[in-house]
Amino acid sequence: MARPDKAAAVAELTDKFRSSNAAVLTEYRGLTVAQLKTLRRSLGENAQYAVVKNTLTKIAANEAGITLDDQLFAGPTAVAFVTGDPVESAKGLRDFAKDNPNLVIKGGVLDGKALSADEIKKLADLESREVLLSKLAGAMKGKQSQAASVFQALPSKLVRTVDALRAKQDEQGGAE
Repeated sequence: MARPDKAAAVAELTDKFRSSNAAVLTEYRGLTVAQLKTLRRSLGENAQYAVVKNTLTKIAANEAGITLDDQLFAGPTAVAFVTGDPVESAKGLRDFAKDNPNLVIKGGVLDGKALSADEIKKLADLESREVLLSKLAGAMKGKQSQAASVFQALPSKLVRTVDALRAKQDEQGGAE
């Protein structure tokens, strides 16, 4: 029979998995408390980094409908639960891991889909959501101004063509 404290921990982890856009599992062996504090700050405001028990985390992930590879639960595990932009948190983890090789990104989940460590690193290489949206807006604005130029050019081209036809008819009429 499950102890009440373990059942509560599983329920809390299950809720975190369900309410998060992404979760990244890491191994933190060898990191000091000060380094973990720095890591938590580097993840951004929309992420929580928690040291977890492997068995309870695996049960919570299954209850949340997430299937993760058993290899992710080997060794000491901590999970970054991301409620905001997963790219920002992935960048924070990647950059921290470059400076602190004791942090190992094991894998994770993004919108219910399991990700490998390499896929998380690729996610970190993406630009943030805000940058991508601003680029999209700029591209759309550029296309709108191109369309406006085309629509503006059509009537003036028509007027020039009509004037050229009229001039040609006047020449032909005067030549006769």
